[in-house]
Amino acid sequence: MKSVTTVAGVREWRRAQTGAIGLVPTMGALHEGHLSLVRRARQENGCVAVSIFVNPRQFGPGEDFVRYPRDIDRDRGLLSQSGCDLLFMPLVEEMYPAGCETVVDVGSVAAPLDGERRPGHFRGVATVVLKLFGIVEPTRAYFGQKDAQQLAVIRRMAADLNLATEIVTGATVREADGLAMSSRNAYLIAGERAAAAVLYRALIAARDRFATGEREADELRRVLRQVLASEPLAHVDYVSVADPDSMQELTTVTAAALFSLAVRIGSTHLIDSIVVGA
Repeated sequence: MKSVTTVAGVREWRRAQTGAIGLVPTMGALHEGHLSLVRRARQENGCVAVSIFVNPRQFGPGEDFVRYPRDIDRDRGLLSQSGCDLLFMPLVEEMYPAGCETVVDVGSVAAPLDGERRPGHFRGVATVVLKLFGIVEPTRAYFGQKDAQQLAVIRRMAADLNLATEIVTGATVREADGLAMSSRNAYLIAGERAAAAVLYRALIAARDRFATGEREADELRRVLRQVLASEPLAHVDYVSVADPDSMQELTTVTAAALFSLAVRIGSTHLIDSIVVGA
């Protein structure tokens, strides 16, 4: 595995590659969810590149940019065992040199839910992902389903800007109790960790209600909230039953729907989602 920290270093490596290239963008603090994407990219491409960059432009004031988990030595070891060929670890100054002002705003898909809760977040995500696509020139790029709105934002950007990179979705990887794997799970203390399993229980309850024939979105949202209310440590930011492409809230589920939620457990914000009716 080759490690580089500069755009020039990535481009030098890229010029030497002839087959399909898979890119897995990450912010590090890797877990099995990330590694499952790396292994899939290994199967589907001739070479695999992974970026580790804690992107300051997707963190708002008072968010956890400074304390976001970082363990680069551990990450290196995991990636070298999972089939990574190139590890790109740029400094902030490399990605955003002095005078860098261009941003990517994908419009309405980024406005609700996490876009409303975290103003500017998806502008930062779209901008850094587009930069990574321009630097690495991947054939395919891999993202997890758990971050469903992020996935919708990146798909919209790729479609609107006629990007050649194929966007590939990997299934959410979960702990034994259903909690979606996330780097931020490391913030949870013992009691909070047990409480966090309520997110998945809520999603499964709504999915089961859908399976029995319920199609009214308000009722499905009520089920989500009812289960979350059973956990005293869970403070709900939002629950949503929306179109998985536009992120617009549904009145009645007639096709695929995205059930998603954001919940604060202690000081940790967690998100999760599932798609039904696909």
